[in-house]
Amino acid sequence: MERESMEYDVVIVGAGPSGLAAAIRLKQLAQENDHDLSVCILEKGSEVGAHILSGAVVETRALDELIPNWKEKGAPLNTPVNKEKFLFLREKGSIGLPSFMLPPAMHNAGNYIISLGNLCRWLAEQAEDLEVEIFPGFAAAEVLFTDDGAVKGVITGDMGIDKEGNQTDAFEPGIELHAKYTFLAEGCRGSLGKQIMAQFDLREGAQPQTYGIGIKELWEVDPSKHEQGLVVHTAGWPLGSKTYGGSFLYHLEDNQVSVGFVVGLDYQNPWMSPFNEFQRFKTHPQIRPTFDGGRRVAYGARALNEGGLQCLPKLVFPGGVLVGCEAGTLNMPKIKGTHTAMKSGMLAAEAAFTALKEGSMGGDELSAYPAAFNESWVYQELKQARNVRPSFKWGLWGGTLYTGLDQTVLRGRAPWTLKHAHVDHETLKPAVAYEEIKYPAPDGKITFDRLSSVYLSGTNHEENQPCHLTLKDDAVPIEVNLKKYQAPEQRYCPAGVYEIVEDENLQPMLQINAQNCVHCKTCDIKDPTQNINWVTPQGGGGPNYPNM
Repeated sequence: MERESMEYDVVIVGAGPSGLAAAIRLKQLAQENDHDLSVCILEKGSEVGAHILSGAVVETRALDELIPNWKEKGAPLNTPVNKEKFLFLREKGSIGLPSFMLPPAMHNAGNYIISLGNLCRWLAEQAEDLEVEIFPGFAAAEVLFTDDGAVKGVITGDMGIDKEGNQTDAFEPGIELHAKYTFLAEGCRGSLGKQIMAQFDLREGAQPQTYGIGIKELWEVDPSKHEQGLVVHTAGWPLGSKTYGGSFLYHLEDNQVSVGFVVGLDYQNPWMSPFNEFQRFKTHPQIRPTFDGGRRVAYGARALNEGGLQCLPKLVFPGGVLVGCEAGTLNMPKIKGTHTAMKSGMLAAEAAFTALKEGSMGGDELSAYPAAFNESWVYQELKQARNVRPSFKWGLWGGTLYTGLDQTVLRGRAPWTLKHAHVDHETLKPAVAYEEIKYPAPDGKITFDRLSSVYLSGTNHEENQPCHLTLKDDAVPIEVNLKKYQAPEQRYCPAGVYEIVEDENLQPMLQINAQNCVHCKTCDIKDPTQNINWVTPQGGGGPNYPNM
């Protein structure tokens, strides 16, 4: 197929914190050195921030380095943390942990409660002021390679293809974007990043990544129940002691509260529904009063990397780099990844700029990037945090006790590195090993169903397009997932994408409601046979988060 092509020095896939920070740093260096440099960002969301979802409490360390005068420039960081609580929940009560007993990494003094989507929108403005070209609504669907196997850019997805794969009257072929260096900044479990890691064996020597699913709602609450600047974290109920997870409540400005629930995707019970556990969590007597009389205004979900340092892949490949959550730079004990993602993008930008300034034509490995990463404060943070998540293979109380020792007494300097116990998709037990969980019906006030939640996410996909949730083997959902696990995709998906229905012969079949997909990537991670492969839909499809 004949395609138009565009040439850039650097193409960045993804307008999240790492991609935007990389673009800004590249252009800053170009200005400082009076060196012409062309940079573009592809963003699959309909606008920058449309697919961005995080808690979020942000540490400003990377932002301080990137844009020291961010306050004067009007960055949307309006709510400093002024109070924090940590609760271990039981079904009817709770135990509070005093702040002085929390590990240093969990303290939030000096941090800000924000909408990460709004921060990305602001960063995009700063990037455009530096003449970075940003193309929202264009999904990078395919990697381009040179004849000798190096990455030379990406192709945006074709538009106007119907369900059967035929071109419609609205057909527009994707565009080739050629680059000397390609930055993959797609976020957790990026589809191109997954391909590149396999193709170049970037995970050799690294432990398998482990993940969680984060589900979040934004509420407007009664002003009398709002405490601007309050941060609350919990562990325990409704999850059992063998399931890793917890919650957050962050009180922003304007009587808004972000509430979220994270479940480690190494859980074993196939009857468990992270979405319904979240809804149940909100009914706890310590939690429900915040939301009584309030109004839920937004909903979303996203997978997150939990593995840490020992799960990082090789960060470079011929012609490009992995940055941010594409690589897995989230600091799990801090429950933060924005600052580490931004810094990784900045380090990669500095390595690429140096190479380009010296006349590189691309196609090589930017070895200066991992070298700088290993000398950076990001690496030191992740090294100190490396033993926290894998310690929870000993359960909630074992992991909590070990974390106290590791982070408070040893300060992350233990002479050992714990290994993660397993790969997430291998942990489900057969359904017969557990009793089915009967979740209470939603009340429409505090608890809700999935379809009304998806509506609040603003999710939309053109229905007449190829399904972006592809199956390697159409028989597996019934012959394996249903027979052995009672179709867990019906429960781990937070958007009601997967349903077991009957065909015309009254035989069970898997129905995929791809238009509901909020791009969380949980199915790509948790499917027990890795039969589901998430690929990009036509550009602009997916959620449209307003303030998440």
